[in-house]
Amino acid sequence: MPNKPPEIVAAVDLGSNSFHMIVCSLTEGNLQILDRLKEMVRLAAGLDKRNYLDADTQKRALDCVERFGQRIRNFPPESVRIVGTSTLRMAKNSQQFLDKAEKALNHPIHIISGIEEARLIYQGVAHSLGSNANLRLVMDIGGGSTEYIIGSGDMPRVKESLRMGCVLVSNAFFKEGKLSKNAFTQATLFAEQRLEPVQIQFQRSNWDEAIGASGSLRSIAKVLEAKNWSNNGITREGLELLVAHMNQCNHVDELNLPELDPERLPVFPGGVAIVYATFKSLGIEQMTVSDGALREGLIQDLLGRLYDHDIRSATVQTMADRYHTDKGHATRIKQTTGYILSQLGGDFFGSNHEHVEQFLNWAADLHEIGHDIALSQYHKHSAYVVENGDFAGFSRQDQILLSTIVKSHRRKFSRSRFNELPFPWNVDAPNLTVILRLSVLLHRNRQEHVLPDFKISLIKSKIRLQFPDKWLDQAALTRADLIQEADYVKSAGFKLEFA
Repeated sequence: MPNKPPEIVAAVDLGSNSFHMIVCSLTEGNLQILDRLKEMVRLAAGLDKRNYLDADTQKRALDCVERFGQRIRNFPPESVRIVGTSTLRMAKNSQQFLDKAEKALNHPIHIISGIEEARLIYQGVAHSLGSNANLRLVMDIGGGSTEYIIGSGDMPRVKESLRMGCVLVSNAFFKEGKLSKNAFTQATLFAEQRLEPVQIQFQRSNWDEAIGASGSLRSIAKVLEAKNWSNNGITREGLELLVAHMNQCNHVDELNLPELDPERLPVFPGGVAIVYATFKSLGIEQMTVSDGALREGLIQDLLGRLYDHDIRSATVQTMADRYHTDKGHATRIKQTTGYILSQLGGDFFGSNHEHVEQFLNWAADLHEIGHDIALSQYHKHSAYVVENGDFAGFSRQDQILLSTIVKSHRRKFSRSRFNELPFPWNVDAPNLTVILRLSVLLHRNRQEHVLPDFKISLIKSKIRLQFPDKWLDQAALTRADLIQEADYVKSAGFKLEFA
């Protein structure tokens, strides 16, 4: 946590249909919305059949990001959270766009999984509605994916993200805005097929109230209420009337729905098909609509990090429990990594120092979770779980970084593993891994004993360890381990000396 929380915080959601930004003042933990920005970018429409994002769509998106950047470019790093969702998860050339977008925003963009997106959406909805004991089904339709969550209060219990969104479905079944009864039937069937594997999990009997949380759902609710087809959000009866109306039209321009934003018109049919399929498959009769969504969830998550309630730390402890790690051993390793960091000094990792300590602690807690799978090559099993597991609060980049450190904590040490990490981690993570490796090595006997007051220096790629006189003479196994470690780190360009 920074010494003093920022006075203004911001969250940006680079979605597959729209880009959103919310800016809030922060006074003694209380939020007040200062600004909201939204632009319809339709990022998902720019994906070709090979999942490459075309140049025109990238330019349209970057123009929007430039405008957002004017508002938040000079905000402190800890006061802004920016995430990319479905399309940026899918696009094979997303890094090309991200490099330019990060430069325009002057802040990193984190790609989040569909399950993490679902968690954040639920947080945004729960915060906007307040706490109650009801089990809620929350639904959010994006441009490229649709999220479903069941939760109570501010705690999501079941989360799912399905690869269907208003842009993708509209482009697939309602090309160039053309409408027909057959096209709508096929679009609904497509959505029902996507829902089939999770249908039982999200059935009406498993929740008390249904809540919608996206522009598509808000637009549908407005249309239904304006037409007097519903007087309380979205109803099954109202949807039937809307579908019947759409099936009488040949093109979206004929819909004549005054309450519908013209910008949303091209993706409206896909959204309606997804909602209609959801109501049919899950047995929904009525759904209210919330103002809270992903960006509000991001703000709540950001507040947790500012006030030492980082969900990522809770996630790490949950995973450590699940995989039955030796917590006493992990604590000893963390004490030693902290001791080494204190000797290297606060300037060693520059402005990244606070994050380095976090990731070192998380790596120490998780480096042995692979033991629960198999002792042989356990570090690889640990790394696989970290990279591919459902880690609440972690972005895709966070998980890859943590996985890379965990995988590299023993045996072969390849610097090339770190080359693809974003700056400054491509520079800092190898040094951070050296610290973890040495700490694990010094506690290899797993005994509860105090290490001697050793000295360490790390200058460029030269590591120097100095133990008290004659200590190594009485620790033959540690000496042997250090000799072997010197050989391992040499392959990564480090030179280890000890005495």
